[in-house]
Amino acid sequence: MDLAAKESAIARFLHEYPQAADAGYGHPALHGCEEVRWSEFPGCPAAIPVLLYALLDRAAAAEAQRVLTNTVFSIAEMNAAMPEVLPFLLRLAGDPQVPERSGLLERLITVAEFSEPIEVGNEAMVLWFGSDSDHPEREQCRAVFAEYASVVTMLPEGLINAAGQAKLRRAAGLV
Repeated sequence: MDLAAKESAIARFLHEYPQAADAGYGHPALHGCEEVRWSEFPGCPAAIPVLLYALLDRAAAAEAQRVLTNTVFSIAEMNAAMPEVLPFLLRLAGDPQVPERSGLLERLITVAEFSEPIEVGNEAMVLWFGSDSDHPEREQCRAVFAEYASVVTMLPEGLINAAGQAKLRRAAGLV
């Protein structure tokens, strides 16, 4: 999805959920999200904070997750902005009051999977996903997971399966 399509998806989202843009404004987990220069990341729209705030709107949270996922992932890679998005998502996942929390946890599992290192000797994987040197966001995301290891250890087991929990713990360097 190119940048124009991402911006269009966010505009459609805001048209459908106009109240969602303010839902999470002031939430401590999102402190600083407006200070990130999102548009400086290739293919990343400037309106990421709107989607982050919308994750706290009960009516819009599921759709905000879908639009955010489509904005920061392609079929084979993460957007270079993911290491900046990840701390906000981890802090939100640690808040039991966040709507659609289980969906947010599933998205964190996806980030953990996309963050796994690609073995240089595995030519098929390198061809499909690129080498780690071509995608520093993988290592950067692993560093964020490690920085927030205390949050990862506190995530409720009942909302995600054991395999997902293990992936998050591995990404955080806990196993």
